[in-house]
Amino acid sequence: QVQLVESGGGLVQAGWSLRLSCAASGTMFSINAMGWYRQAPGTQRGLVALSTSGGDTSYADSVKGRFTISTDNAKNTVTLQMNSLKPEDTAVYYCYANVRRAGRNYQYWGQGTQVTVSS
Repeated sequence: QVQLVESGGGLVQAGWSLRLSCAASGTMFSINAMGWYRQAPGTQRGLVALSTSGGDTSYADSVKGRFTISTDNAKNTVTLQMNSLKPEDTAVYYCYANVRRAGRNYQYWGQGTQVTVSS
């Protein structure tokens, strides 16, 4: 089993910045990819940013140029730096990890952290 623990989030004004962090813990696993998804009320959960173990990153078009994802492979952590926040960034943000354990791939989710951006 792998646990994802998130930190960060909160209430900010438009234009401000926030930083989300997530740490993966457990035994006998390796990270294939880590990232962040978000879900606003009445919408489906969607990708915000993803980073693979090979160093590739991808972003939702709506956050390109404003958000930056970074990982620490030694610590199994992922961080999302969110700048120039907009009210439409308001959502619950979920940490995501795709890991390899015992020869199989598994997906795990954090508990979610609320980000609210006021106009």
